[in-house]
Amino acid sequence: MADKTQEIGGIHFPFPFTPYSIQKDFMAELYQVLEAGKIGIFESPTGTGKSLSLICGALSWLRDFEQKKRQEEARLLATGTAPSNEGKDQPPFISSSCQETPDTLKPAGEPDWVTQFVQKKEERDLVDRLKKEQIRRKKREERLWQLRHNTQLKYAAKRERQEEVETEHLLRLSRDILAAGTEAEPLEQLASGEEELVLSEYESEEEKGTTNGLDEDEDDLEEEHITKIYYCSRTHSQLAQFVHEVQKSPFGKDTRLVSLGSRQNLCINEDVKNLGSVQLINDRCVELQRRRHESKSRAEDEEPKRRRREPRAACPFYNYKQLQLLRDEVLLEVKDIEQLVTLGKEAAACPYYGSRSAIPAAQVVVLPYQMLLHTATRQAAGIRLQGQVVIIDEAHNLIDTITGIHSTEVSGAQLCQAHSQLLQYMERYRKRLKAKNLMYIKQILYLLEKFVTVLGGNIKQNPTTQSLSQTGTELKTINDFLFQSQIDNINLFKVRRYCEKSMVSRKLLVFTERYGAVRPPPREQPGLAGLQHFLQSLQPGAGATEAPAAPVEAAAGAPRPASPLVHIEGFLAALTTANQDGRVILSRQGSLSQSSLKFLLLNPAVPFAQVVKECRAVVIAGGTMQPVSDFREQLLACAGVEAERLVEFSCGHVIPPDNILPLVLCSGPSNQQLEFTYLKRELPQMMDEIGRILCNLCNVVPGGVICFFPSYEYQRQVHAHWDKSGVLARLAVRKKIFQEPKRADQVEQVLAAYSRCIQCHGQAGGMVTGALLLSVVGGKMSEGINFSDNLGRCVVLVGMPYPNIKSPELQEKMAYLDQTLPRTPGQPPPGKALVENLCMKAVNQSIGRAIRHQRDFASIVLLDQRYARPPVLAKLPAWIRDRVQVKATFGSAFAALRKFHHEKSGLS
Repeated sequence: MADKTQEIGGIHFPFPFTPYSIQKDFMAELYQVLEAGKIGIFESPTGTGKSLSLICGALSWLRDFEQKKRQEEARLLATGTAPSNEGKDQPPFISSSCQETPDTLKPAGEPDWVTQFVQKKEERDLVDRLKKEQIRRKKREERLWQLRHNTQLKYAAKRERQEEVETEHLLRLSRDILAAGTEAEPLEQLASGEEELVLSEYESEEEKGTTNGLDEDEDDLEEEHITKIYYCSRTHSQLAQFVHEVQKSPFGKDTRLVSLGSRQNLCINEDVKNLGSVQLINDRCVELQRRRHESKSRAEDEEPKRRRREPRAACPFYNYKQLQLLRDEVLLEVKDIEQLVTLGKEAAACPYYGSRSAIPAAQVVVLPYQMLLHTATRQAAGIRLQGQVVIIDEAHNLIDTITGIHSTEVSGAQLCQAHSQLLQYMERYRKRLKAKNLMYIKQILYLLEKFVTVLGGNIKQNPTTQSLSQTGTELKTINDFLFQSQIDNINLFKVRRYCEKSMVSRKLLVFTERYGAVRPPPREQPGLAGLQHFLQSLQPGAGATEAPAAPVEAAAGAPRPASPLVHIEGFLAALTTANQDGRVILSRQGSLSQSSLKFLLLNPAVPFAQVVKECRAVVIAGGTMQPVSDFREQLLACAGVEAERLVEFSCGHVIPPDNILPLVLCSGPSNQQLEFTYLKRELPQMMDEIGRILCNLCNVVPGGVICFFPSYEYQRQVHAHWDKSGVLARLAVRKKIFQEPKRADQVEQVLAAYSRCIQCHGQAGGMVTGALLLSVVGGKMSEGINFSDNLGRCVVLVGMPYPNIKSPELQEKMAYLDQTLPRTPGQPPPGKALVENLCMKAVNQSIGRAIRHQRDFASIVLLDQRYARPPVLAKLPAWIRDRVQVKATFGSAFAALRKFHHEKSGLS
């Protein structure tokens, strides 16, 4: 693409074509938000080039930031002195790695020579750090230049051993424990490969002294994290689309961009990838790394007389030198996830770890929501937010996303299974486990037992056949749940830390695979028969009196279930949340296995506050961000963002005003008032009226019509009623009818058939003029799908999709907001406002499916007189709100629709 550089307010914005005026405004505002270090909420309707505006605006700022930083570095290195603050803040272009903590006030009476000495030392330290950063940057640029010009590179493996020190230390400690045994009685001989299952001696953080560090070679220091932009979105397809936009932009050749993904998306080891389950893939990947460390440690062990165990295979793609080559290849050109996987296969290097090693030197890091918003996942990926820029795109569901990431649920079956597995593990290796390991394992067993008891079950009985005397849903505060479960005396923070550091769930997974359901050992191991019998009893279809079948080897390629202890660890971590910020839901169903404990996060601002606090600037962007009050009040204000730091930007659409016709329809063809409340919407006359309206619309609207219903159940009821009353047959005269599938893997197939139908009938002519797609608000078709041009000439919304007000989760959330947020005079209570906002967010997403580019046109029909209320209209996107026509009668609405499509389609 040609570079059409635009100068806006003295700033040069490279752009692949002449931008729209709203794109210029978007880029200028974005630049100022990043420069001033603010929090921005940006709304730009789909079809207005939001992605390109984000790319060119943000990367223009980063270009200027890096240029200012280099100029300042050159001045500092030339003069050897830092700029005098004189009460001012440090220059914003000094990188996060060079920033010091805020200067403390000068103590009263301190001599001037002391102050000058301290200031001079700080200046020297700053200059030294700048010199080191300059050396690292030159090394990186030289490597990439050589790689770009196909020069043979030579890499040293000086840090390879440093990466392995901790794991190697644990393995040596484990072998020492096994060799020492106990003096009282000889230890039982372990089977081949069992040594790795024994937990190493555990030391808490308080018990650890200073770690033995390795002397770093000054020529091979790890690169600091330069100032960069973290861009995240909901799905991998949206991330890939963003990466392709970067590739086509004027910045595509020179930007160092890294795409991050999960092991499931990036793994190229077929044996691991075929495991299917995300948790199994993660566990096996870590296990293969451990085998690699173990094999090296054994090779260095100078005991030729000891019987060696048969070496076990490690991952062939986790190779230090190849990973470094892959890292530089990643930084050389912009690549999406698929291209990264292809490159990894060619280089025989792991894309998962290769991409992570490229993070420090990258200018842009592209990653999914969960990886950035979940603290533990972010830390595991090596992401550092201090002083960085974060852009969260497609952020209309950001609050729900954060809540979902930090909420977790465990079933009664998982609790019982984890208890049985851990108990059998402890009995098997009791004599080989140190006292601290035994103490924590017994605490976990106690917790599991109490969790089952609070549900009304018995840990010693089969959860599948165990009926509960009490059923229903009960909601508790965290403290009340801890007291009722009788676990308030246990330090859950220490238990959580132990689970993380000891990797007990991974040990348990391998133990269960070996002795639980895969294959019995040659001779029956003590204490394992009970585990095998219990696991077999949990298999589907296993009756209470059924004789246990002989163990058989698992079917090849069938995914094995991950250790249930992994899910329980997440639940334990959630219980460490502050009492006022979360709730525990006890769901007691017919049997213990179907019952569950669920943690519900009420305050998403708590995990988000860390992102806001650490980052230089945060941008929350989307095509439809209305209503933005949720972001302001529930997320940003509660996260400590001051009003002066918050910037809101919303732009109009690029389509001409007469290319869209939004209508609110208050009554149908038979003068039936349209108000689809829970009490009225299932009435036959209401369902008949929807049918009459659609039959009229399909007579005048060409191409595709998408009709959104408030729920799958209501869509099913209406479809069944139309089938009996003959409405479906009348609709089929003009439009072929499609329904949104419930299964996600069938969506593409239905969309392809829908598209072919519209294309064929649009060219062939005849009575059938296109297709009608019956969809669901909040379903698979309501976001992320483009119904551009003839695919979506009309969008119809039946009723207002309010969430289920009887949901215990929603009721608790409403009560929480009423208690914590101030009530604005003249406005509904915060809890009621939440319900209305959830409804309108869903409506706005569905509306946005139709208009996708500047020359597109479509009509939008809202079937419910409640849409005519001013508070509801105010929550529609501005580009729709300003053009809405409220029609009290169907006749006037139909005349406007017929005229609109007659003119736009050029029909005679």
